[in-house]
Amino acid sequence: MDRINILFITLLSITIAAAHADGNQDKHGRHMSANNVTYDGKSLFIDGRREILFSGSIHYTRSTPDMWPDILEKARRGGLNVIQTYVFWNAHEPVQGKFNFKGNYDLVKFIKLVQAKGMFVTLRVGPFIQAEWNHGGLPYWLREVPGIIFRSDNEPYKKHMQAFVTKIVQMMKEEKLFAPQGGPIILAQIENEYNHVQRAYRQGGDRYVQWAANMAVALHTGVPWIMCKQKDAPDPVINACNGRHCGDTFSGPNKPYKPAIWTENWTVQYKVNGDPPSRRSAEDIAFSVARFFSKSGNLANYYMYHGGTNFGRTTSAFTTTSYYDEAPLDEYGLQREPKWSHLRDVHKALLLCRRSILGGNPTVQKLNNFHEIRTYEKPGSDICAAFIANNHTTEPATINFRGTNYYLPPHSISILPDCKTVVFNTQRIVSQHNERNYVRSATANKFQWEMFNEAIPTTKKMQINQKRPVELYSLLKDTTDYAWFTTR
Repeated sequence: MDRINILFITLLSITIAAAHADGNQDKHGRHMSANNVTYDGKSLFIDGRREILFSGSIHYTRSTPDMWPDILEKARRGGLNVIQTYVFWNAHEPVQGKFNFKGNYDLVKFIKLVQAKGMFVTLRVGPFIQAEWNHGGLPYWLREVPGIIFRSDNEPYKKHMQAFVTKIVQMMKEEKLFAPQGGPIILAQIENEYNHVQRAYRQGGDRYVQWAANMAVALHTGVPWIMCKQKDAPDPVINACNGRHCGDTFSGPNKPYKPAIWTENWTVQYKVNGDPPSRRSAEDIAFSVARFFSKSGNLANYYMYHGGTNFGRTTSAFTTTSYYDEAPLDEYGLQREPKWSHLRDVHKALLLCRRSILGGNPTVQKLNNFHEIRTYEKPGSDICAAFIANNHTTEPATINFRGTNYYLPPHSISILPDCKTVVFNTQRIVSQHNERNYVRSATANKFQWEMFNEAIPTTKKMQINQKRPVELYSLLKDTTDYAWFTTR
């Protein structure tokens, strides 16, 4: 009878300090800075060393500064080595020429905390970011610039976009936060999912993409620039994937000398008012991550790893105050189990395969429409890792690999860092489960409601200056959602 390999949980607890044995390290054994970031078709090079990178989106604007250290520490313990964040233009420049980088908007403080935790940063400058954020991150005053057309080959828009991007880059340089300066920023992003609207501008859209890329590269950050969902990202900018299964849906880098980067692996669907809570299982996310790296992926980012709170009026239309509450870290920064632990475990398993993924020769054995084996092996050495995949969504499978049978549940991947031993299967959860409960706050419930009457203006007190109601957004300039209209 053939031997059936089982999941060896103990291997997941192996200390993997060897994967980070060189370079500038902190007390956790992780890199604190990088002096050089380059790339080829296989991976990013950090100080000349190939890396595989696990990243998570955490937005500084959606939590408070006193929460940041704990959230980042949980991200580090969850196996992340990169934190990704947008830069929020309308938060930082709500009034033209007047900037705010204090409190929740202290971008520099946030990035320095990431570095203190021994992690890198991907800075998504945008400045259009979408992100279910009010006005997509663009400040209201930009609408009132004469002749402006957003995100197009339009001189007024390009002037203000370039000014803000330049300001952010210069601020990062002054604080020595880019990798060549010893800082944690290893990647920067310009624009955001522009392919969605590019065709509407026809040739003007193509010119805008080229201009945006050239403008960003000319700022000489010393780190690679990326564009997400931008198939025609101009050299040397790297095109990246957004979606739930980029291991299968990504058409790949648009040049053979660019690495495969996944900027948004959606850990759940954000909530809008009236919709039931969204769910995405830990097993499916782990499958997608294992699949991506088994197919030569180099960096995968969870969007979001911690969603947080849309304070005040910062959220986009219909989106709830709570943002990505079902992420590995919930709205309050608490661990969602088993999601947090299961993803931590897949990171550990993949790091055990690091040498093979980055140094071995890839081969693919497709057994049928549902089953395949991907290996990374270097002849004449002990470098060998295998990924055995069962893509069937309902039926388990027993797959023979090099004389041994391996049982795989439906829709799962088994990871074998030595081409022999299964250390992780994406469907087998060995993590604890938890449930969040609420306790009524005595402090929060001491408040007393008060009522008041608001005087309604009449035509005797107000001059009639329009024949019809004016457009609300322009009237209120994004300062409130409410206004009185008085008619005769």
